[in-house]
Amino acid sequence: QVQLVESGGGLVQAGGSLRLSCAASGSIFSINTMGWYRQAPGKERELVARITSGGSTNYADSVKGRFTISRDNAKNTMYLQMNSLKPEDTAVYYCVATKGLIYWGQGTQVTVSS
Repeated sequence: QVQLVESGGGLVQAGGSLRLSCAASGSIFSINTMGWYRQAPGKERELVARITSGGSTNYADSVKGRFTISRDNAKNTMYLQMNSLKPEDTAVYYCVATKGLIYWGQGTQVTVSS
């Protein structure tokens, strides 16, 4: 079992920045890919960014150049630095970890005001 706890969400004005954190605990050995998904009201959940255990990353086109995903394996923590935020980034952001199964965090709300 892997437990994931997100933090760092909140309310920010357009153009501002936030940094989300995802702390992993439990059976964390050999966690492979980790990532961030988001779900806006009335929309499907979508991949924002993901990072492998080796550090390879990929991003949704909508966030390329604005968001940066990283992970600190020593601290069992993953981050999402979000810059130049737009109102359309408003969503609940979920941390995900893959270790055979897919584990989800409880989500953290990000609201960007115009």
